[in-house]
Amino acid sequence: MNKFIVRDCTLLTRMSGVKEAANLRELRDRVAACGENVLYHHFCETLLRPSFDYPDYHNDFAVWVKLYLDDRVLGERLGILDPYSIGSLEDLRERMLDIIDERLSELPINPAVSKGNEFYFLEATTVVFETGDIIEEPLSLPGKIATMTNGSIFYHFIEARRRTSRCTDDFSEWLSLFGDAGACYTKTLCSVDFSFLTLAEMRRLLVERLGCIGGNNG
Repeated sequence: MNKFIVRDCTLLTRMSGVKEAANLRELRDRVAACGENVLYHHFCETLLRPSFDYPDYHNDFAVWVKLYLDDRVLGERLGILDPYSIGSLEDLRERMLDIIDERLSELPINPAVSKGNEFYFLEATTVVFETGDIIEEPLSLPGKIATMTNGSIFYHFIEARRRTSRCTDDFSEWLSLFGDAGACYTKTLCSVDFSFLTLAEMRRLLVERLGCIGGNNG
């Protein structure tokens, strides 16, 4: 009863059908027309890659602008966009378009990349599977999180925000079943600002903060 089933996930990535962008205006027009799954992939699912192409930025648009358009200013503006603090993916799209439009108005030309360095719009399907591991009580949560894969951390703490009724993580949804015994854990989870953390950094921070609760309760 009230057991938490630990799941893992992997991505099946594919071309989205949106034509690649070879310059900044094309990027702007493609972003305006692409599906939300494309935005989600390039802003959020980058975390599941084995390593970041350019770890200073956590979304592919900022990386491409910086590395291939050689525009550090726009890269910084796009790089600070936090998809989890913005109301919806449509709001995120509008914010991104406003930033690009502003930058286009500042530039004397429409910057372009050399052939082979175009931005390719991708999307992915999330494949989810059970790990065979379970969590039976809140006190066990920190130790279990410490052994989870990056895929499990992403699925339960990040991707869950698209699935759960309260747009929160799976751990908090489960902890709500324990009333007051789970409330302090939920409060701690809500306080974690994960916006610009890697999955490994998230895991360490979650274990550290949740572990303190267990120690205090002990």
